[in-house]
Amino acid sequence: MERREFLAAGAAVIADWRLRIGDFPAPNPQSAIRNPRSPQDPTLSREVFARRLARAQQELQARKVDLLIATPGTNYEYLTGYNPGRSERLIALLLPASGDPTIVCPSFEVERIRQHSVVAAMRGWEEQDDPYRLVRQALQEMKLRARAVALESTTAYAVALRLQDTLGGRFVDAAPITDRLRIIKSPEEIALIRQAIDITEAAIAATFAKLTVGASEREVAQLLSGEMRQRGAEGGGLVQFGPSSALPHGGPGGPTLAREMVVLIDCGCRVGGYTSDITRTTWFGDAPPPEFTKVFNLVHDAQTAAMRQPPLTPCQEMDRSARRVIADGGYGPFFTHRLGHGMGLDGHEPPYLVEGNATPLEPGMVFTIEPGIYQLGKFGVRIEDDCVMTENGIDVLSHRAAKL
Repeated sequence: MERREFLAAGAAVIADWRLRIGDFPAPNPQSAIRNPRSPQDPTLSREVFARRLARAQQELQARKVDLLIATPGTNYEYLTGYNPGRSERLIALLLPASGDPTIVCPSFEVERIRQHSVVAAMRGWEEQDDPYRLVRQALQEMKLRARAVALESTTAYAVALRLQDTLGGRFVDAAPITDRLRIIKSPEEIALIRQAIDITEAAIAATFAKLTVGASEREVAQLLSGEMRQRGAEGGGLVQFGPSSALPHGGPGGPTLAREMVVLIDCGCRVGGYTSDITRTTWFGDAPPPEFTKVFNLVHDAQTAAMRQPPLTPCQEMDRSARRVIADGGYGPFFTHRLGHGMGLDGHEPPYLVEGNATPLEPGMVFTIEPGIYQLGKFGVRIEDDCVMTENGIDVLSHRAAKL
């Protein structure tokens, strides 16, 4: 479940990339999405990335930070449209609080990165060069004195040390900046997430329809991934049978499938880099026993309680609302994990729906709601759906399972 995508759209847009978000008309999510099945090129238009870069600069200015440095990963991809991958060779986006961004990378990588990135300026370093000196030189040419630098939070420790030693100044964690940029999803992002959800739901349904006695968890997981590929996306997930389903992150390696057994599938795929994350639990066999029906419906009720919460509900209150239902039903100790997590370019990202997180759920935030009950040695039930908070409350992006 990883990421990607995009192609050129004209020099006029790049020259004007610094425009404020308000200078653009409200985005049409379909016109902003380009070729969501491409494995190499971004699916979003250059205007989308222009807005992102402008918003990042606004955040830098508001926080009195002179420069953001991002190395390859999700945040780098969010800002540039492409993730070239991380290695021992330095690749870094240099985004000043005002002015044009630059990418420093190995000379032999310049053309590859230029073809896929919305950032036009590239500074290549040769194998015998010190790339950190080139970073300093690039900042000097920008006439930028980087007294405060926000460093992308997943940057390798050794790289962080070299950058700080070379540039001096005060280094701060860029997570408050990048998290704020990414936590509110735009219409075009939600459109891509919807496409990933559609593929995931179809793949789950096709996989359930092909379950056979004697199949292993690994074999069914491979079948699931194949169903996603047939529909144009890479993905996969957990497949758990019987007692294995009582382990929230168990499998593969549980029992082979037999009649009258619980089957739990937790999976997702990516479209244009954006992910889905859905869990379905079913009974393989004749009519399920009363205890399975009772537990399944209790988990469903807990999910419903959370989904009824209004905009700006704190994340921890969302968790509490579902947890109360399960506790009142007598299964409180068996709900052992947080209620949910944000999702987007990363499968797990802020906001996290967990006790202690008072972050209010704002319109545009996308997250899972996935209560569960896990009875070791017996079975587990988890129901997970993907949601977006709107001005009017939660919109469930996936199709909820029906109560039994």
